Amino acid sequence: MTRTGKRGFSADELAFYREKGHVTVPGIFSAEEMEAAIQDIEAWGNEVLGRLNEAQKAWYLDRGVSNAQVLRKLDNPVYQRPVFRKMAGHPVLLACVEQILGPKPIVYFSQVFLKPPEGGSPKPVHQDNFYFGPNDLDGVVTAWLALDEATVENGCLYFGEGTNRGEVYPHVAPAGEPFNLQLPPEIAARFAMTPAPVPRGGVSFHHGNTFHQSSANRSTRWRRAAAFHYVAGDVRFVRPALPYDESVVVRI
Repeated sequence: MTRTGKRGFSADELAFYREKGHVTVPGIFSAEEMEAAIQDIEAWGNEVLGRLNEAQKAWYLDRGVSNAQVLRKLDNPVYQRPVFRKMAGHPVLLACVEQILGPKPIVYFSQVFLKPPEGGSPKPVHQDNFYFGPNDLDGVVTAWLALDEATVENGCLYFGEGTNRGEVYPHVAPAGEPFNLQLPPEIAARFAMTPAPVPRGGVSFHHGNTFHQSSANRSTRWRRAAAFHYVAGDVRFVRPALPYDESVVVRI
């Protein structure tokens, strides 16, 4: 069942988010909306594959079934694709975001993660606020949309609960992987990571400080998802760890 109208978080959901640093809300999008988004990703992905140079392939390609190379991610779907722009302004999704950030939030950056069957790669523990470097640590929330059901087997997110109320730590990158910024193992090991499965059409919201990661997809099913990184209207990225293009910012 999908949520209707403009109802955002319940009081319990909002309290859970404040305490734990994340919360999952099922039923925001219908199966039909998720299928339309997947069809759009497939068309867009085919366009992008033909344009990648060798350096980009090292970052954007992953390995799936039978070790075949497939796209790992696509950037800025909210800016690039009308289907995702409409989703980012969904009344229920937006009502939830505004309960956290206030009115008229901005989608500063967005991503699609494809995580193919039998090989979709893991993402190490990290904090979005290290990547973005906002002037207000409470001014960033990520809405993570499950285009397919996300399970422990196919690589759902894991969260370090309560780390939203802690600090932002310096991150490191493996040799030869400058974009793969992650928490140093000795810091990540201090906090237990809790799996957070999301049903198809549901949305997982997390604070910019919250530790999170995903495992490899060891199942025979896709785990496609979209992440919309919303910021409050007056937030600026003053210490970003990676370059972000302000020309693709979308005001909702």
